Amino acid sequence: MTDASTALSGTGPAFAPPGGTVHPRDSSPDHPCSVSALGTVVRDYVAKLGSPWIEGEVTEWNVRNVGTFARLRDLEGDAVISLTIWSRVRDRLPKDIKPGDHIVVCAKPEYRVKSGDLSYTVSSARHVGLGDLLENLERLRSKLRAEGLFDPGRKRRLPFLPHLVGLITAKNSDAEKDVLRNAELRWPHVSFRVEHATVQGDQCVPSVLAALRKLDDDPAVDVIVIARGGGDFQDLLGFSDERLLRAVAEARTPIVSAIGHDADRPLLDEVADLRASTPTDAAKRIVPDVAEQLAIVRQVRGRLAARVAQKLQHESAHLEQLRSRPVLRQPERMLQDRASSIEQHLARGRAATTRALARGTTDVAELRAGLRALSPQHTLDRGYAIVEVAGEIVRDAASAPQGAEARVTVARGRFAATSLGEVEP
Repeated sequence: MTDASTALSGTGPAFAPPGGTVHPRDSSPDHPCSVSALGTVVRDYVAKLGSPWIEGEVTEWNVRNVGTFARLRDLEGDAVISLTIWSRVRDRLPKDIKPGDHIVVCAKPEYRVKSGDLSYTVSSARHVGLGDLLENLERLRSKLRAEGLFDPGRKRRLPFLPHLVGLITAKNSDAEKDVLRNAELRWPHVSFRVEHATVQGDQCVPSVLAALRKLDDDPAVDVIVIARGGGDFQDLLGFSDERLLRAVAEARTPIVSAIGHDADRPLLDEVADLRASTPTDAAKRIVPDVAEQLAIVRQVRGRLAARVAQKLQHESAHLEQLRSRPVLRQPERMLQDRASSIEQHLARGRAATTRALARGTTDVAELRAGLRALSPQHTLDRGYAIVEVAGEIVRDAASAPQGAEARVTVARGRFAATSLGEVEP
């Protein structure tokens, strides 16, 4: 017989229920055992288990002042247990334990009869290595980073004022209420198309993928928000699934990740075009605050009015300064001064022209007289003649032999002659 059957059979004195009560083994519809009797038997049996060493993967690690409350998942199955680590014990444990770590703990199981709860109080813990989940996530993170899916250069900017916002979240969830309420507070006329999906468990990825395809195929949707109100490490695993990450990277519509968990950020935060710390923060990031925008408009209008007034004042002062100048105060005076100056220049021009003409006339007369004195005509007028034989001027009598035809030029005309040859003087 096993320990469990022995314990429940009550064969040992340690398992005897309180006096006067029916033992669980002897219970019947007419003589049922009490809750206390059953709890006492279970407590005593659990106490015999001692403090076994348990191996598993940390899926939750919540540190509080009084202690740390954690969950340990089986490495191969779906079994999970809750751990309690009081503060005095926590100081002796490794400081770097976190969700995803593969650890072994020495834990004492305790069954509380009053509440019916089974808890495991940890007295010691140590690392075994990275858990399978964390190791797979790190491998996927490195792969996607190498492919450039985390590159800030590929992330798209969100529209300033989206006409229609797509929202993927759980039905009637706090995340849905936070996004809708805060977005409407900032911009009352914002419109949403909500696609409800399962946000944890085995159906998380296919459900979110289906909602994402619907919204991405709608050309009216300007931005898509995937929202969830946090959760432990295991609950968020769907948002690190490679299928979902690649669908987000290939989507035509900008996508905002609003999972709301800073300690264990899913890989969706790295692939999405924008990461919001919470669903409320997502609402603030996707739509502008109408009051803030109106204040900015009023501020810009005030600055513009001040600049225009300053410009008009400056130009008025400049115009007044121009009007105060003498030339603009008495513009006819400028014309009078210019007319007097023109008359003086005209008089000087006439005098200079007259003098230049007189000098020119004198010079021409002198040149004419000099030219006349040097002219061959002047020599002919004095009685000389020019004799040409065969087109050459005769300078030697030998050049005009007897009988040669000659042409004689005198002061008034020309005539032909016949040479008599050289004669005695």
